Amino acid sequence: MSVLRRYGAMAAALLMGSGLLLAAGAGPASAATSAPATAAAAPASVTATASTSSIVPGTLRIDRRCMVSGRVLCLNKTTRKIHFLVNGRVYKSADARFGCRAYPTREGSFKVYRKSLRHVSSIYHTPMPYAMFFNGGQAVHYSADFAARGYNGCSHGCANMRSKSAIQFIYLRTKVGDRVVIYRS
Repeated sequence: MSVLRRYGAMAAALLMGSGLLLAAGAGPASAATSAPATAAAAPASVTATASTSSIVPGTLRIDRRCMVSGRVLCLNKTTRKIHFLVNGRVYKSADARFGCRAYPTREGSFKVYRKSLRHVSSIYHTPMPYAMFFNGGQAVHYSADFAARGYNGCSHGCANMRSKSAIQFIYLRTKVGDRVVIYRS
């Protein structure tokens, strides 16, 4: 029994999007997969976590969702790195620290919806300079704590950067609307 008949066209479309259907050795796509997606599909701002097959070969372990035209902030929670790409080319890479178990940094595909040069958290009252917000209160920003303590700590869901020069470089080149991809490799 084919995967399409067994799980339905919607499940097959989700599996194809994450690369799992092709990795499972499925045959040619049937007419059921060419139907347009229904409203029940996941919203565009949240997508499935990257599977191993969605990682571009190489030492940087970049997700294929980052290899698009335009600017992308590509954050790998496994390697604890952020990569700033333009048209699929890496312009800057730096160390990144993510949320604690109680306050995890969400994974998926998002867009920068707000930038704030000298932001201060309204909840924790801590500086978040060079903040680029991508999901509610979660942002990519510089962290003096990360610069001082390294990985001996975590955030409340934000993606922290320890290099002030790297975050300045990225902040100046990132625009509202640019893609943010957070994943595990």
